[in-house]
Amino acid sequence: MLSSLEPNNLWKFFEEICKIPRPSKKEKLVIAYLQNFAREHGLKVRTDHAGNVLVEKPAYPGFEKLKPVVLQCHMDMVCEKNSDVAHNFQTDPIVPGIDGEWVKANGTTLGADDGIGIAAQLAILESTEIKHGPLECLFTVDEETGLTGANELEKNFFSGKILINLDSEDEGELFIGCAGGVDTLATFAYDTEKVPTNSTAFRLTVKGLKGGHSGDDIDKGLGNSIKIINRFLWRGVNSYDLRLSMLDGGNLRNAIPREAYAIFTIHEEDRAALRKEFTLIKNDILAELHDVEPDLSITFENADLPPYVVDEPTQYDLLNALYACPHGVISMSRQLKGLVETSTNLASVKFIQDNQILVTTSQRSSVESAKKDISNMVESVFRLANARIQHSDGYPGWTPNTNSEILGITRNSYIRLFGVEPVVRAIHAGLECGLFLEKYPELDMISFGPTIKAAHSPYERLNIPSTMKFWKLLLDVLQNIPSI
Repeated sequence: MLSSLEPNNLWKFFEEICKIPRPSKKEKLVIAYLQNFAREHGLKVRTDHAGNVLVEKPAYPGFEKLKPVVLQCHMDMVCEKNSDVAHNFQTDPIVPGIDGEWVKANGTTLGADDGIGIAAQLAILESTEIKHGPLECLFTVDEETGLTGANELEKNFFSGKILINLDSEDEGELFIGCAGGVDTLATFAYDTEKVPTNSTAFRLTVKGLKGGHSGDDIDKGLGNSIKIINRFLWRGVNSYDLRLSMLDGGNLRNAIPREAYAIFTIHEEDRAALRKEFTLIKNDILAELHDVEPDLSITFENADLPPYVVDEPTQYDLLNALYACPHGVISMSRQLKGLVETSTNLASVKFIQDNQILVTTSQRSSVESAKKDISNMVESVFRLANARIQHSDGYPGWTPNTNSEILGITRNSYIRLFGVEPVVRAIHAGLECGLFLEKYPELDMISFGPTIKAAHSPYERLNIPSTMKFWKLLLDVLQNIPSI
């Protein structure tokens, strides 16, 4: 279906990549595809212990003296779908479709993040006509859930000193810095209790939110399904004898949660009063979020009595902690106008094995000390609620270098091609570039890409005109790299 789009070779490979299941930490099929592609095209290929793949291509005749360039993207994709969509990301292909100026999937993530980066590299590797110097194409694993590939990248795996990261989502913007991040996990242990006598049960469901990237979309004022549903539950506990049996919301640490549901009981005599109060809360929330979340749905339905309820002390701690836990922008950058400096995302709540409840949050900042401070703030909230706390190893940010050589080359290419000045900025999201710098401190890096909207959500879509501009810019930059 995408074969009608230009450039044909780029879209051809993107459609092929969509057919290959590639959840984070389960990239075996796409690794094998890349290895076979390299061998079929007579290109040198290496795979390290983590699964990162490096494909080398000699220079176009006459361009041998240009400085070597590393093109880089990640193989994995965020696997999110609407609850009413039947799709197995480990076995089923993504089926892209054209909708006006956009390519998107049907109720699932598209995987343009970073499938379009894979496709661009494959199209260049296949071509015998594109002019470039010596190339090293690096495909990393597990960027979305752990940055495992970048973390475990071996020293001297590649030799180039210029790296172009193809994992940005705003055409016309050149990225020279990114935020660092860390996850803070809180675990509650609970006991089960019998459902109180004369109780009735309800299921409360929140859905229809846009969700999106927990870094790039955190400043858009989008709804958080966990925060919304907890608002109801907290009121119910404090106004009635609400007893929680189940709470489930969100799926991924790096996505703003779109859906959540809760099952709880109240005394039969409070049924009518609770319904009335919940309707008032619902109307308030719909009014507050109408401009940004027009499809928000909040339903309140009868349910079968659950087998148990959570003990009251744990219920009290959990709901108060979720209410107090910060979510959203904490501070804006003083150096780069419009850049979120520090933020936190209340990402998911899950009842897991052995009577435990796991709350996942993620913090980001372009200032290392501020990243630590906001993770401590989140930790303190859950400590007060008697939860057990664990932090991930985290990852460093990428400090902007406005004197970068590759920035100057890319900026000049953009002006020459499109007649306008590109925006130079940092991104409030985690790119692998910060980790690359730890092992390759001499790297000169830049990141750019086509426009992708609603990444990390089932509404992810890739802009077609911007993809052509991205492609033209990449090819122009490659042939304008200076000589050694």
